[in-house]
Amino acid sequence: MKSAKVVTIGTFDGVHIGHQKIIKRVIKLAKKQGFEPVVLTLFPHPRMVLQKDNSIKLLHTINERIDLLKSMGIADVVVKEFTKAFSNLSAQDYVKSILIDELNTKQIVIGYDHHFGKNRSANITDLKDFAKIYNFNVEEISAQDIKDVTVSSTKIRTALSRGEVDLANSYLGYNYFITGTVIKGKGIGKTINFPTANIHIKEAYKLIPNNGVYIVKSQYKNQTLFGMMNIGTNPTVNGKTRSIEVYFFNFNEDIYNSELKIEFLKRLRSEQKFENIEALKQQLNIDKVNALKFLNA
Repeated sequence: MKSAKVVTIGTFDGVHIGHQKIIKRVIKLAKKQGFEPVVLTLFPHPRMVLQKDNSIKLLHTINERIDLLKSMGIADVVVKEFTKAFSNLSAQDYVKSILIDELNTKQIVIGYDHHFGKNRSANITDLKDFAKIYNFNVEEISAQDIKDVTVSSTKIRTALSRGEVDLANSYLGYNYFITGTVIKGKGIGKTINFPTANIHIKEAYKLIPNNGVYIVKSQYKNQTLFGMMNIGTNPTVNGKTRSIEVYFFNFNEDIYNSELKIEFLKRLRSEQKFENIEALKQQLNIDKVNALKFLNA
């Protein structure tokens, strides 16, 4: 017998303070009734599939999203692959096959503006009608809470696209981060005593903050590393492609092919083009002093 579930449905991109309110509510209801708290989410984003829109940027990769939701106490994150076929499911088929047969849903926590089924034709009133047929409860999230959720996601994207990571972090309730693999770079940093790890992020849809220099932190083999990250094209050496490079303080290990999660703490400055490598080195020393001052404070 499948365990009974309290389910909420949504993209939950960012899993920010607005989302966290909903997550806490789902967990509380589940605990009270001895059910399992579950999030049902769709991936890829419907716009990527239906409109072939590859310009869409998300705050988290699907794996980052799953990890965040589970770290907050969600028992299971059910990811439904969004396909053309899935988009053609009728509202009733969606409720019956996924919510009831697959998940054994006993309660749904959902926004008043939730639409589902083919052409998003069904709404919360329809869901309440299905609830009577299939014997589950619907709890509606208030308009204000929904507004907080949508506004927050938009505000976070806007803040990051301006490089305002501390503002984004205040909406998220934790530090914005990226997850990527350390790959070989050009090795220019090594020649000026600022050896950097080049970070490759395979998911093209992941939102990267605006170009510039940031104070960051990461974990590597049980040690906490602090450092400076440069996002940009390295104009001083006539770079053309955008790269992500991180220089860790007091650290000198070979970390090629390691996967790192790197958190953004503060932006130091915009990316600049310097007259020569020596001028760049001088600025990096100033950046390091400023970063350490911030970290020690």
